[in-house]
Amino acid sequence: MDTGDSMDITKNIKLIEWLKSELLSGIAALYRLLFKVNRGSQEAITDAIANIVLVSYLLARRLGITFAAVDLKIRDKIKLGITEQHEVEKWYRDLSQLSEYMNRNRE
Repeated sequence: MDTGDSMDITKNIKLIEWLKSELLSGIAALYRLLFKVNRGSQEAITDAIANIVLVSYLLARRLGITFAAVDLKIRDKIKLGITEQHEVEKWYRDLSQLSEYMNRNRE
């Protein structure tokens, strides 16, 4: 292994560690927003959730998992939740609505 390879591995490890801390920070920020009496602003909550999703995709990529594989796993989990009538599906049909949304917005 030459020096360039070890530098790439080191850089990747540092990036993975940074992404992990960003993910935890994002979750903590969301908890803080949800803890506020006024529930925080919709914009701030949306931003925190979007950041968690974005960092999750980037972390998956750094771990050798493709964006498509993450999407496929999400779709599988949605289907399973619908089939097994998860509470969020029984009570609100959120999984069906998410499935419909994802199917409409396929590229």
